[in-house]
Amino acid sequence: MPFQCPRCHKESGSYSCSWFNTENICLDCSREESQHPDYRYARDTERKAVIEGDLNFPGVGWPGMDGRVEQ
Repeated sequence: MPFQCPRCHKESGSYSCSWFNTENICLDCSREESQHPDYRYARDTERKAVIEGDLNFPGVGWPGMDGRVEQ
């Protein structure tokens, strides 16, 4: 069954979980996400939450490619 990406709405045969939120996104969107200025911040924040025991961390939120999360 094909997967439809919630960001780009394209069908894909594979997907990955976003580091910014709990969405499953296609690999093209995942590669684009990895270029976001806050990508490292999103990964580090999630990693810290998991180490502290929060296994249901919702992420820092996807701001879009032109938005920013980290202040």
